[in-house]
Amino acid sequence: MKKVLYKNLLAAICLSASCSACAQTEHNFEVSKNLDIFNSLYRELDVLYVDTLDAKKVIGVGIDAMLSTLDPYTEYYSEEDMGDLKIMTTGKYGGIGAIIRMRKDSTIIIGEPYEGMPAAEVGLKVGDVIMKVDDKEVTKKMMTSDVSDMLRGEPGTTFVLRIKRPGEKKTRDFKITRKNIKLPAIAYTGIIDGIGYINLTQFTEGCAKDVRKSVINLKEKGATGIVLDLRNNGGGLLAEAVDIVNLFVPKDLKIVETKGKVKSANAVYNTKSDPLDLEIPLAVLVNGNTASAAEIVSGSLQDLDRATIIGLKTFGKGLVQSPRDLPYNGSIKLTTSKYYIPSGRCIQAIDYKKKRDGEKSVEDDSLKHIFYTSKGRVVKDGGGIMPDIVMKHDTLPNILFYLGNDDVLVDWGTKYVQNHKTIPAVAEFKILDEDFNEFKSMVKDADFKYDRLSEKRLDDLKKVAKFEGYYDDAKDEFDALEAKLVHNLDRDLELHKKDIKKMMAQEIIKRYYFQAGSVEEALKDDDDLKKAIEILKK
Repeated sequence: MKKVLYKNLLAAICLSASCSACAQTEHNFEVSKNLDIFNSLYRELDVLYVDTLDAKKVIGVGIDAMLSTLDPYTEYYSEEDMGDLKIMTTGKYGGIGAIIRMRKDSTIIIGEPYEGMPAAEVGLKVGDVIMKVDDKEVTKKMMTSDVSDMLRGEPGTTFVLRIKRPGEKKTRDFKITRKNIKLPAIAYTGIIDGIGYINLTQFTEGCAKDVRKSVINLKEKGATGIVLDLRNNGGGLLAEAVDIVNLFVPKDLKIVETKGKVKSANAVYNTKSDPLDLEIPLAVLVNGNTASAAEIVSGSLQDLDRATIIGLKTFGKGLVQSPRDLPYNGSIKLTTSKYYIPSGRCIQAIDYKKKRDGEKSVEDDSLKHIFYTSKGRVVKDGGGIMPDIVMKHDTLPNILFYLGNDDVLVDWGTKYVQNHKTIPAVAEFKILDEDFNEFKSMVKDADFKYDRLSEKRLDDLKKVAKFEGYYDDAKDEFDALEAKLVHNLDRDLELHKKDIKKMMAQEIIKRYYFQAGSVEEALKDDDDLKKAIEILKK
């Protein structure tokens, strides 16, 4: 009866209102109807279900499932999770300033202390096993997130951390005072072959000022060009991105325009200040993990023909998120608009609405729209920023992935540090053959296992050959190929010796020179940086 009355009412409205108003009325009814269904359904479950329900858990799963149908950037933060949102936007949190990780035996260890932070100041080392936080034991049933929550707290609060250091019989206790930890936006800056280099890891509050200071400092030291490294930079605050672009382009230029469903989501972001330097040659390094605000910087500088973009095509995130307060001190970070850079293009790669509807969500290159830079060069929308100079990179050997995530690398690094109180400066440091041989022996003794892609692919090919009826005729060839692809750890370690030594160097450098040292070490053999320097010197 209600349904009939509603249809009659809707028909009457349609006779006297526009079609869009009719559609909106129907939409509002569907929203009201489904919310009513959800509330009624949960009330029935809560009253009649055989077990008592945990409302927070059950409804939380429902919220997560609902948001998962939208896009991966729209997220709900309960009161307990608000700290994560704060860290994301400000880069700040109260804690000890260290990465922790879980070993194979489920113990939690210090993975990397940050320079100048409480963990490093009291003397915590990579590999230290966390045993107790104040009076609370750290058990093997705990996840890294559980231990991380125990270590975090209000700045100024003090606790006692008990650790077990590898090679020592007794445990150690450290009294630590939590600080307001601000993750450094700039991991490393320096001059390489006369060119200034800035490694910007994230777009948090104040990072534009940090970049400005770095550029000034590098110019004072004689830099004749600037390389801004945005590789693996997942973005952050849009306003900071605009301010960074403003360092190199004139005042009153439109850098970003956001367009959403509601009027409040529409905005234009112009440069507000006089530039720092309009003339210094500029290159920006990008890759597939360069996203969001980092794409605004690289894409805007490309559209304005102010920088040469070098590397690999960027991620393609052209969606803008805004936090909205919710009841009971919660919040939702939701996608409210798309952003468009100076040429007018949006670089969003995936159309999540089409994906929800089961349609093709990524456009073919031939269907993308053409736009033009300030000097008339062709650029395209949809699919990230295509560099002006695309670099080719060798594929990372499979064995390196497994070694990098195995305990044996950490154990070797700990042993190395115990035998070397100091090491040379990063520029002079090298992993010797004797170091490699020692590591190789530890890997073999640790019964290290890894999946070989060649073996997997051969198994897949066998299955296809059997399915299509070709296997019996080709069995001898398959057997011969399988014999050649037999697992040989010693051979594989030697085959990839050069890459493994680079990974070993990174493991050691971070223990003596922290994050800045790790970046400096990685730049020793960086083809993208070499190309940038070559271009800027021209």
